[in-house]
Amino acid sequence: MNIRFYNARILTMEQGAGLIQGELWTKGERICYVGPAREADQTVWDEQIDCRGNVLMPGFKNAHTHSGMTAMRSFADDMPLQEWLNTKIFPLEARMTEQDNYDLTKLAILEYLTTGVTGIFDMYLSPKDIARACIDMGMRCVLVSGLNRFGPSVEEMEKRYLSLNGMHPLIAYRMGVHAEYTCDRALLEEVSALIHKYQAPLFTHLSETELETRECLERWGMTPPQFFDSLGLFDFGGGGYHCVYFTQEDMDLFAKKGLHIVTNPGSNTKLASGIAPVGRFLEKGINVAIGTDGPSSNNCLDMFREMFLVTGLAKLLQKDAAAVDAYEVLKMATVNGARAMGLSEADVLAEGKYADLIMIDLHQPNMQPLNNITKNIVYSGSKQNVKLTMINGRILYQDGEFRNGVDSEAIYAKANEIIARLAG
Repeated sequence: MNIRFYNARILTMEQGAGLIQGELWTKGERICYVGPAREADQTVWDEQIDCRGNVLMPGFKNAHTHSGMTAMRSFADDMPLQEWLNTKIFPLEARMTEQDNYDLTKLAILEYLTTGVTGIFDMYLSPKDIARACIDMGMRCVLVSGLNRFGPSVEEMEKRYLSLNGMHPLIAYRMGVHAEYTCDRALLEEVSALIHKYQAPLFTHLSETELETRECLERWGMTPPQFFDSLGLFDFGGGGYHCVYFTQEDMDLFAKKGLHIVTNPGSNTKLASGIAPVGRFLEKGINVAIGTDGPSSNNCLDMFREMFLVTGLAKLLQKDAAAVDAYEVLKMATVNGARAMGLSEADVLAEGKYADLIMIDLHQPNMQPLNNITKNIVYSGSKQNVKLTMINGRILYQDGEFRNGVDSEAIYAKANEIIARLAG
């Protein structure tokens, strides 16, 4: 599809660039022009869209989620993390089928599209079924292994690494483990050998709770980041999800090795895990991205809410209303997320980049007056302002309608059927 967006405010998110007035053109899956209005070449447009002064910007990267957990939304709430996992989540997951994971991921993707998400970093059961759902729905997805003592094997993770990378332009796969507390040392040493074989980055849940951190110190005399590093698991990059209980030494380690942190304020708030010291991370020069976590621990896959929580909680933690500027948060939700996920061709709006973008509707009361559009997106924006979501050059959601050829009501019905069976 060749699509011309005109009469737009464009927030490219390129370093040092502000809002520009002009046009953006796409040819196939790529952006072919961004800049002031000009006469088109001989291109035959499949669609021309008058943006009416609305904002075009890179789509959000939800840099940590477990999409298939949509079945458990509001199924197990108001519980501490370990009790929540062991008495509710793990038993239910043991009964899930691969087809369940496929169907439930499709439900999550519908929600991602409505909140302007154009790429997800997904850790969950049967990644090939997540990949299948994303391909069928048009979502860009970086899969990450959640390997632990219950499975899969290291050999299976290697097979997935080789088969899923390159299977489709929308799909990539990263090595990972669930967490220190769900893996024994021998297993982590096997994983270390594998990442050294492929010189691959590794991602994991890390220092999410005070209990996790304390028990790791009791077992190994090291914090979770230091223990993983001692096994060589971060020798080729990667990073951690949550990272709430980081010491000064942990931060220095991440800064030195160029590791990524994905903060999940909604989930950490709901599970009372704590507040990540995001401001300190930024001062150290660590790349910080944002994720919603899964729809059971959050329960909302809404990047607008996450952005507000990132800056709001940082201000409370530091007792400083100037902490973690809104523009920095917008970078975390777009550019930094792409960097953590390895999506260097989907980070900003520029010629040659993937056409992964969203349109923000300014013609709504919560976005007026236009004193500072960028900060308005973070402080007062909401998913109701997402007018259009495009991934890989395809418009998948526009004006409240899904354009990816799916029957949303059938997806909702299937999700309810699945949870009734699993919980019954």
